Amino acid sequence: MVGATTAERIADWDITDVVLVDIIEGKPQGIALDLLESGPVLGFDTALTGANDYAATAGADIIVITSGSPRKPGMSRDDLLTVNMNIVRSVTTEAVKHSPDAIIIVVTNPLDAMCHVAFEASGFPKERVIGQAGILDTARFRAFIAQELDVSVDEVAAYVLGGHGDTMVPLVRYCTVAGLPVSELIGADRLETIVQRTRDGGAEIVNLLGTSAYYAPAAATAEMVKSILLDKKRILPCAALLEGEFGIDGLYVGVPVKLGAKGIEQILEVKLNKEERQMFEKSANAVKGLVDDMARLKQAAS
Repeated sequence: MVGATTAERIADWDITDVVLVDIIEGKPQGIALDLLESGPVLGFDTALTGANDYAATAGADIIVITSGSPRKPGMSRDDLLTVNMNIVRSVTTEAVKHSPDAIIIVVTNPLDAMCHVAFEASGFPKERVIGQAGILDTARFRAFIAQELDVSVDEVAAYVLGGHGDTMVPLVRYCTVAGLPVSELIGADRLETIVQRTRDGGAEIVNLLGTSAYYAPAAATAEMVKSILLDKKRILPCAALLEGEFGIDGLYVGVPVKLGAKGIEQILEVKLNKEERQMFEKSANAVKGLVDDMARLKQAAS
């Protein structure tokens, strides 16, 4: 659903043609046709096609990887990690054969770990392998703040950094509402509740729907696509491979980046206080734990 909904968002903006790929016969073709037929109503001319092989994607500017398995009953974390490692590695390998100059956006969970898989499998420079998570987490944080204060989300500026999971780091100190520090508008206890709700945002939706979110993740992914294709150079929180920035080396972690036609054109280092740095390092260590687990599982498989 994330992939299909991302295609819908992109089509609505009428900025590029879209190819959907799935292993299930008929599914991507049916979704693409259904979306295409909404064009005359919504006023877009985007060409949408579906395929079961990657030849149809040849020459793509951007590869969005949403393929993966959700965690199922009886499945351990290692089981899920193994399944999605194999899926993302396979998808990346096939896609880059046909589009060697593309930029990869990874959406599959566990997000930060899957970025490492795509980076290794593609052989692309780090600027062209990016993870979508921070935009989604930040959107949730902004939505909850706006809801609390009964104001437009346009008035709320915020960043959520770190890994995409329980250890993400909503930067309350940098959050403003119409330029005013949010800490002057919402009490500390209530703010902490909103921060925790942001961290639990995905789980909250799973508990309600029985499945993972897809509208907000798709909107966040489409925003990245637009910034890259139109060379908008938006400053957005994305998972990027850090090589010394924020004191982290060799890990994909969510940080503010400038997104343009070349992919990640700059990583912006936000000054963190002691408490924020501790939370950020804890989040990076959680990502490292997943990367170490993948190395262990890969070694065991060989």
